[in-house]
Amino acid sequence: LQTGYVYGVEMSYHANLNQSEDHPEDPLRIFSIYNKLQQSGLLDDCVRLMCKKAHARDVLMVHTEEHFKNIKSTKSMTRNQLLDMENSHDSIYLNGHTYECSMYAIGSVIEACRAVIENRVKNAFAIVRPPGHHAETEHAMGFCVMNNVAIATRYCMTHLDTKKVMILDWEIGNGTQEIFSDDPNVLYVSLHRFENGSFYPQNQKGRADYFGSKRGKGKTVNVPWPKEGMGDAEYIYAFEQVIMPIAREFAPSLVIVSAGFDAAHGDHIGQCEVTPAGYGQMTHMLMSLANGKVVMALEGGYNINSIAVSSVGCMAVLKGEAPEPIKPDSRPSEICKETIAIVKKLQATQWKSLA
Repeated sequence: LQTGYVYGVEMSYHANLNQSEDHPEDPLRIFSIYNKLQQSGLLDDCVRLMCKKAHARDVLMVHTEEHFKNIKSTKSMTRNQLLDMENSHDSIYLNGHTYECSMYAIGSVIEACRAVIENRVKNAFAIVRPPGHHAETEHAMGFCVMNNVAIATRYCMTHLDTKKVMILDWEIGNGTQEIFSDDPNVLYVSLHRFENGSFYPQNQKGRADYFGSKRGKGKTVNVPWPKEGMGDAEYIYAFEQVIMPIAREFAPSLVIVSAGFDAAHGDHIGQCEVTPAGYGQMTHMLMSLANGKVVMALEGGYNINSIAVSSVGCMAVLKGEAPEPIKPDSRPSEICKETIAIVKKLQATQWKSLA
């Protein structure tokens, strides 16, 4: 089987109304990734999957009808109405194409998951926008309109008989966490800059001792970095010490990566130091799960070059190339080791593999 990918210019039309103001969630993000992958030759023998629109019924498996109708109504809003709606939300922009672009982003992640589950491709990369992982059940936030990965997960579990899904977000997705906090069949794992809850989205449920709720207690795993600057050595150490033992014990039938590149070297918002080699190493480890059924879906990442080269690092490994080695002198920092020791101690109450 070959690797699949989804890309469509249809998702480029969601843009900031204020043309005089640069916005980090730029339509060029997906083009820069597609262009870099194409130039590198990585797409030459891949399967291009269809960029499809989702159905309303898919969205309503996750979002409230009110939220869905609000986003749909943007199609016919005036400029002033759009700006008013923007101002009533936390860090989003809207235009007359936002709804259509969001439906294509959701549908494309669903199509990537379907193709993997149905064995049409071995794994897949969905190059989509607007991103989704901050979007909660009832509202949009953090550049995210509707939650692409959460909706695709629900779709797979409802329609494709997917029993257990692991969602790995290597930059916090508070919306995805909220949606699945009480679901025992979804393992949600996030590595994120936290800084005691002061870093966006300032959500205390991103702390190490939050495990989920009700029947889903134990199925949320947070690795909250206390400062900026974490890089390859720190992320790989977290994978080896915490994430992979838990993932193997959970034994998912599908892995979906909320592949935001906020932590990439050069990103002015995330201010971390993960290189393409680091992303490739993490991708390689995840491919040992779920018989290799891995779907990556683009989330954030706001340095145009960083997200492109990081995507190359992931895509090469998805296709079967060996991951590039990180620098041989890379060592996890002491603050990283302290953080992971805390996470392990806490998670050992939930997982036998860490006890």
